[in-house]
Amino acid sequence: MDLARTIRDVPDFPVEGILFKDITTLLQDPKALKETVDRLHAYADSRNVDVIVGVESRGFMFGMPLAYNMGLGFVPVRKPGKLPAEKISESYTLEYGTNTLEIHTDAMKPGQRALVIDDLLATGGTALATCKLIERLGGVVAGTAFAIELSFLKGREKLHGYDVFSVVKFD
Repeated sequence: MDLARTIRDVPDFPVEGILFKDITTLLQDPKALKETVDRLHAYADSRNVDVIVGVESRGFMFGMPLAYNMGLGFVPVRKPGKLPAEKISESYTLEYGTNTLEIHTDAMKPGQRALVIDDLLATGGTALATCKLIERLGGVVAGTAFAIELSFLKGREKLHGYDVFSVVKFD
């Protein structure tokens, strides 16, 4: 299945000059959604993971069904002010600004193998910040997985040393 054809381009979103890859059209297509989650599942199986870590918010859309299908727990990584218990944070840069992510301090056990899931790999800042949070808690990043990769932004290079998988690549 050509999943790239199910992803809509939205020009100048969220700021002028950005061509946004909109996954809502992929999510609306039952076959495309199933194929995407199935490919992520196959990758996760190959990485021997203990827990799925989803990045707010679109990473939740792929991480939750994956965790459910694999019988694993799910750890949310969220933007500031969303997690109620004790947490740590990590700041990072985006292709169009800066942001911060947080994770509960009791979200992972030392040595637990985590798979990072998000909808998009662009410059790699969000994924790298998530990997750092996992490692600060004593977890092991078993891999990173994305529905979409914008390879021309070279985010894979920022994730040097981590295993990277993407379902669809745009060059």
